[in-house]
Amino acid sequence: MNAATFSHVRHLSFLFLLLLLWVPSAQAQEALTGFDLQVKTLAENCRAEVQNEMEKLISTGRVSMAQMFDTFYIPIPNTNPQKFKTAYDKLTDEVLRIILDKYLEQDKRILFVVAVDRNGYLPTHNTRYSRPLTEDEDFNTKNNRTKRLFNDRTGLAAARNQNPFLLQKYSRDTGEQLADLSVPIKVQGKHWGALRVGYKR
Repeated sequence: MNAATFSHVRHLSFLFLLLLLWVPSAQAQEALTGFDLQVKTLAENCRAEVQNEMEKLISTGRVSMAQMFDTFYIPIPNTNPQKFKTAYDKLTDEVLRIILDKYLEQDKRILFVVAVDRNGYLPTHNTRYSRPLTEDEDFNTKNNRTKRLFNDRTGLAAARNQNPFLLQKYSRDTGEQLADLSVPIKVQGKHWGALRVGYKR
């Protein structure tokens, strides 16, 4: 094989490698259904509002950058599944829930819209899942899901993903089978966690 032929083969090999790397991404994008694409847009729009409010909390001095990334989870006594407080969860209850609820109400097929940190901690859930705790653990699991660590395999994959989006199957602990589409949340350019949307396809 002469030098020219060798160079041509190397060039073709490089193009083939690029094709291999590109095709899975294109196939993943094409796998989204029409409603998946709607959810992706909804998640991106909600994420923009959530990031804006989180950055506003920092810029106005209501919380520090370190506090917004607080991972010192303080157990809330007598809760099962276990719930936790952080340095910022009362503030996110105040400013994020109204945003999350607004996007939840956009389609009946959507079951939840939440923001979780990189460990799957969910400081503020939708209003419908933040009902007062009772003595009934089954009721609490279904109706008071806020301030929990959702660090199952699906939850952590969503929380730590930094690609533009991640679509997964989610077996919820309520027995429901859902689609889970998430987009990463960044605060002042630092990866905080994810905006997760659970829905029926």
